[in-house]
Amino acid sequence: MSEVIEIAKDKMNKTIGVLKRDLGGLRAGRANPQLLDRIFVDYYGAPTPISQMGNISSPEARLLVISLWDANQIPAVEKAIQKSDLGINPSNDGKLIRLVFPELTEERRKELVKTIKKKAEEAKVAIRSIRRDANESLKKQRKDNEITEDDQKQLEEDAQEITDDSIKEIERIAAEKEKEIMEF
Repeated sequence: MSEVIEIAKDKMNKTIGVLKRDLGGLRAGRANPQLLDRIFVDYYGAPTPISQMGNISSPEARLLVISLWDANQIPAVEKAIQKSDLGINPSNDGKLIRLVFPELTEERRKELVKTIKKKAEEAKVAIRSIRRDANESLKKQRKDNEITEDDQKQLEEDAQEITDDSIKEIERIAAEKEKEIMEF
């Protein structure tokens, strides 16, 4: 397999990784510590993810408990959560921060499914763009007589194959997340 195809495959895998991370951040009626991965707190002048400031556990399906190593940071963490797009008000008892996630309404579930479809479509567009870039690189290599016409055709077929596999994977991930959201 050529270097161009290897690079394209690597980029496609990274695109799928980004999609998984983005969809992991969608709230599906159950509390998931990953929801806090995108929230940063100003910790002594450095933006720090909450997950690096303490332990996050989910003792119940709709509850997250944050136990900070530095209890003085509770107000800062609460403020960061309130400013985030989670739409949840944290409560604390001086030692722990509790996040109670409400049940999802049917309307909210449908909005989340639309968001999933949109993110999946964006990932597919990115995958196709990577394929196009790879094919352009192969055409340039052919023009510069670095590869034969037969090699170019075979490598373009390889690029199409990894594109198809990546798109199937994106569709599988999106369908799984949709099912998870509609079940709760």
